[in-house]
Amino acid sequence: MSQSGPAPLDGKAVLITGSARRLGAAMARKLHGAGARIAIHYRSSSADADALVAELDGARSGSAVALRADLLDLGSLPGLVAGVVEVFGRLDVLVNNASTFYPTPVGEITPAQFDDLVGTNLRAPLFLSQAAAPQLRLHEGLIINMVDIHGSRPLKRHPVYSAAKAGLIMLTRSLARELAPKVRVNGIAPGPVMWPEGGVDPDLQQKILDRTALRRPGSPEDVARAALFFATEAPYVTGQVLAIDGGRSLGGGL
Repeated sequence: MSQSGPAPLDGKAVLITGSARRLGAAMARKLHGAGARIAIHYRSSSADADALVAELDGARSGSAVALRADLLDLGSLPGLVAGVVEVFGRLDVLVNNASTFYPTPVGEITPAQFDDLVGTNLRAPLFLSQAAAPQLRLHEGLIINMVDIHGSRPLKRHPVYSAAKAGLIMLTRSLARELAPKVRVNGIAPGPVMWPEGGVDPDLQQKILDRTALRRPGSPEDVARAALFFATEAPYVTGQVLAIDGGRSLGGGL
């Protein structure tokens, strides 16, 4: 009787920010299914984080932990990395997934909104990556930054968010240079795979899909598969951004 070999991420430890729900949770489940041990970061979704840890631990005991941190508090970021190492003994993959998203029309932008959007979408990924770099170098690891197609094609009424994601795209490329040759750094740019929590008008949803080459929405699973690809099948890929958008970025923008 043939025996299957070890899972591709056996023994690896992964930290995913903002992973109690939505895209982060989908990536956590996918990477866990490939053998990884998962650190679920959350800020306020403690019940969701605990439920996901219970789910993952139910499949493989001792394979998940929930860690709370406010990513806007830069002083907490080294402790977040240390928390992963304390539980799992190492850190191999960092997924900078946590994000804030809301409109900031010109004429109404406040400094607090700027600090929040840039803080979560650009500043936190930079300083968390910096804190994680020693562990990632030690284990020849990987950083995945969740960017956005609107980092390249600005979204109307969202100039601060779009600019922050544009910065994250450049940070992805810059860190790929800075952390080479030991650490790979790549990005994933989702398109219409999950609508914002506040909802999107059905007519606008249809307009977006009409301007998407495949004429249909994607799913969180599509994004999770991309994360698994970078983690297991792309050892010679760094500094790249993979659009998971059904061709949305090919043309036509709102």
